[in-house]
Amino acid sequence: MAVNDTIADMLTRIRNANMARHQTTQVPSTKMTRSIAKVLREEGFIGEFEEAGEGVARNLVISLKYKGKNRQPLITTLKRVSKPGLRVYSNRKELPRVLGGIGIAIISTSSGIMTDREARRQNLGGEVLCYVW
Repeated sequence: MAVNDTIADMLTRIRNANMARHQTTQVPSTKMTRSIAKVLREEGFIGEFEEAGEGVARNLVISLKYKGKNRQPLITTLKRVSKPGLRVYSNRKELPRVLGGIGIAIISTSSGIMTDREARRQNLGGEVLCYVW
């Protein structure tokens, strides 16, 4: 099934897999989903991810991280901010701070996809894709 909002789809799949305590989840592979997965890995929210499948049917297999004996998911919340129907942009002065810096905002800038912290450091604004904490 073709999805219009690949980012929301990706976040929902990760959210659902987390709640079901799955070890891995599959997300259709696009340039955007790969970049977001890279940021999530760098920030320590997910484990490794790899591409599987051929041609159009390529998927990202993302391994999820849990903490403690009860396997609490590391990601408590994934929130889509900028949607296809309502884009949310933010200049460098107005970049959001998520939970006072505990969480991250993933920003799509002219220099690629990065966290709010990284965008602030590079003095860049952009589209606020989602919040993660």
